[in-house]
Amino acid sequence: MKTYLFDTFRFNDQANRQMLAKIKTLPEPEACVRYFSHLINSQNKWLARIEQRPGYADMSWWEPVYALADLEAEWAASLDAWLHFLDPLPATALDAYVPFTGYDGAVWEARIVDIALQLNYHSIHHRAQMQPFIRAQGLEPDFIDYIGTRYRRVG
Repeated sequence: MKTYLFDTFRFNDQANRQMLAKIKTLPEPEACVRYFSHLINSQNKWLARIEQRPGYADMSWWEPVYALADLEAEWAASLDAWLHFLDPLPATALDAYVPFTGYDGAVWEARIVDIALQLNYHSIHHRAQMQPFIRAQGLEPDFIDYIGTRYRRVG
């Protein structure tokens, strides 16, 4: 599972960077910038929850909205933080439950592996939401499906 998580984080990194390159060409990138910022904030908030950082419960899923010029560095920092968190963990630690304060003030818990999977699947979800914004501005979205990183021509 640990290998799968790292592979999935790497795939999402590649796809998100490709999406960011497209966003930078948009005449009106604001909606996509908001979703991309949300992906960064989500990674940051979930890691803060796991590490029980002071103030994590007050962190926003949607704020800040980063400047377009800052998205690449902010994305890299949020991804690196996750990879550095996961790297030293033994595979058995991925099944550990971590408590956190939820949206309603109650204490909840989730397994580390499920949080990491959520973040990666969440990236796929929001990239799909950004595609219509790109099309509406007269551009063709890039092909960033997972299979596009795996298939090969044989004939």
